[in-house]
Amino acid sequence: MTREITLLVNPAAGRGRATRAAGPAARALRDAGCSVRVVAGADPPDALARARQAVADGTDGLVAVGGDGMVGLALQAVAGTATPLGVVAAGTGNDFARAAGLPVKDPAAAGTAIGRALREGRTRVLDLGRIGDRWFGTVLASGFDSRVNDRGNRMRWPTGRYRYDVAMLAELAALRPIRYRVRFDDAPEREIEATLIAVGNGSSYGGGMRICADARMDDGLFDVCVVGPCSRTTLLRVFPRVYRGTHPAHPAVTVHRAARVRLAAEGVTGYADGEPVGPLPLVAETVPRAVRLLG
Repeated sequence: MTREITLLVNPAAGRGRATRAAGPAARALRDAGCSVRVVAGADPPDALARARQAVADGTDGLVAVGGDGMVGLALQAVAGTATPLGVVAAGTGNDFARAAGLPVKDPAAAGTAIGRALREGRTRVLDLGRIGDRWFGTVLASGFDSRVNDRGNRMRWPTGRYRYDVAMLAELAALRPIRYRVRFDDAPEREIEATLIAVGNGSSYGGGMRICADARMDDGLFDVCVVGPCSRTTLLRVFPRVYRGTHPAHPAVTVHRAARVRLAAEGVTGYADGEPVGPLPLVAETVPRAVRLLG
């Protein structure tokens, strides 16, 4: 039986890499005996509407071609449904694909793996995070890291990733601890001062920063990384460790595990899968077995 697959493409991802990646991925899927339909939204709401329509029409798989933003958008369409998700990681960060052990920046390999999984009727069932009706697969960021995102998104120069390097330097100059009110599961709410709090369903954000290094996507729990009050010097020493996932050994860092996390703080925006969710307070909950993954 021919499988009908929908490729959801973000033309802007990775400076056009997603558009270029769609061709090899589609060829690999067709070689696996799939019928492939490519859709690209004019903007995120249009792309989400098209993805949801494809799921409603009974597509045998929704394949996100792009970065974490496109994967996050596809999750809004497939989470909690029987429609499996495929990922052709062709963006800048690709943290969802890394955490799930999928090919990164190799669209032919990704397409082949998806096609093989479809042919064998094989999927992996993963947890997702949910904030209200918003699903996320990797990390909910809040604090210093989300303020860097806020500033970078407001900047018009420089372009590309350098913009966020400049934004980080500006936020370092204004560094100050944030007073949070935090509640883990049913424990009493407590006040803490921290530089940032990251709630991880997956292990990394920002293109390989392993902020929640030991997070697993199938254990029904978040890993919550709390970086306490830091001087600029301490933060600059801790951040390089994040790429290796060794920062929890630093005395400024603590890690908690919980299925439900409530975060409140003044003037802090939450970002999930690299996209703004809204100002704190926010409540994030794990939803076990929320998505079926191909590959």
